[in-house]
Amino acid sequence: MNLSFFDQFTSPCLLGIPLILLAMLFPALLLPSPNNRWITNRLSTLQLWFLHLITKQLMMPLNKAGHKWALILTSLMMFLLTINLLGLLPYTFTPTTQLSMNMALAFPLWLATLLTGLRNQPSMSLGHLLPEGTPTLLIPALIMIETTSLLIRPLALGVRLTANLTAGHLLIQLISTATTALLPILPAVSALTTLILLLLTILEVAVAMIQAYVFVLLLSLYLQENI
Repeated sequence: MNLSFFDQFTSPCLLGIPLILLAMLFPALLLPSPNNRWITNRLSTLQLWFLHLITKQLMMPLNKAGHKWALILTSLMMFLLTINLLGLLPYTFTPTTQLSMNMALAFPLWLATLLTGLRNQPSMSLGHLLPEGTPTLLIPALIMIETTSLLIRPLALGVRLTANLTAGHLLIQLISTATTALLPILPAVSALTTLILLLLTILEVAVAMIQAYVFVLLLSLYLQENI
């Protein structure tokens, strides 16, 4: 029984070929293709408004030098948001519940922000490792602590996204299993758990959107420290 709860996090395979790449590319099919009604199409207009809103929120804490990252951060935001929301549909697979994938997204982007700071302003970037006015005796310990906190950032990004989505999917499956099991025995309790399941699903939709936003927002804040 315990193993079956985690089967939903196993990458589906067809003829021995993992389909996780197909699951990652599927959100691109939801984007409209350009045509003669590209400007007047309501769906395109709504998507452009949403992209403008996301870009404005992400670029607000950045200075003009950081605006070069607008395309990367906005694309990552839409990618994570679409995958997280599609993963809430029945009989679907959520690639962002895999720690390996989240780390593959977090580590290169974090490293890019760090290298950008070391290239453009090395003294300022290294200055973050030692706060001003630190007593001499505490300098070695603080440097080690700040270096550890700096190196652990990509791990925190990947684990946060994985843990929140995995916990939500497990809760939904546990409550739905309890609802089905209680239906023939205690219909009233089953109806109550169904209501709880509905509320939890709405909460998970919000969590899927918030976690995608937090992932990209933290990357933009890391970028702001290094430009």
